[in-house]
Amino acid sequence: MISTGNDIVALKAINVARTKQQNFYSKIITETEKALYDEQFSDRLPFEQFVWLAWSVKESVFKYLQRVNPELVFSPSKIKLHELVAPITETISNFEGCDFNSEMVYKGVFDFSPHTFYSRTIITDDFIFSVVNRTNNFEKVMWGIKKINLSDADDQSKAVRIFALTMLNTLFPDAELEIDKNRHSCPIILKDGVEIPMPISLAHHDHWVGYSFALA
Repeated sequence: MISTGNDIVALKAINVARTKQQNFYSKIITETEKALYDEQFSDRLPFEQFVWLAWSVKESVFKYLQRVNPELVFSPSKIKLHELVAPITETISNFEGCDFNSEMVYKGVFDFSPHTFYSRTIITDDFIFSVVNRTNNFEKVMWGIKKINLSDADDQSKAVRIFALTMLNTLFPDAELEIDKNRHSCPIILKDGVEIPMPISLAHHDHWVGYSFALA
């Protein structure tokens, strides 16, 4: 199964007080995940960021599998955090590239029976950005994050497509590329009008957009 999934959360747009309420966060993280936070991450990561980190990865897993199983229903509590490793440094120097600097990202392992997913998450003061993969090797995963000026839905959708196409055009300089949707509303890449087997995932929230796609 070749796919990709990513998600981005604009931290300036979340409701911190609501995120900390049990009746809200319990829809996203399990009691076991809350215990993991209390034991290992409460001294370095604000709780609301942990909740939205979990959300961003679980949403990414859903996007990854939805391409393969369009009837899949998103249920965050069924996607379970098994392991999370904090970065050595959270100083991010690059917002676009291939693979991830393992010293600068949160590395996770999530189970969604019978599948296991590996995640990479970047956290800054402005956003949380996650990408998932079925293996712990992200060498063939391209990704990018960008701040945009306008945040209405149409502008977000247009901006993230232009952003992703800019990178794709460096890979296919002589082709006419377009990002469209298939009949299940999953984004696809068209090369000279024909879909190519390079899965792509798009995300946007408030003034931030992000993409990921898997190289063959």
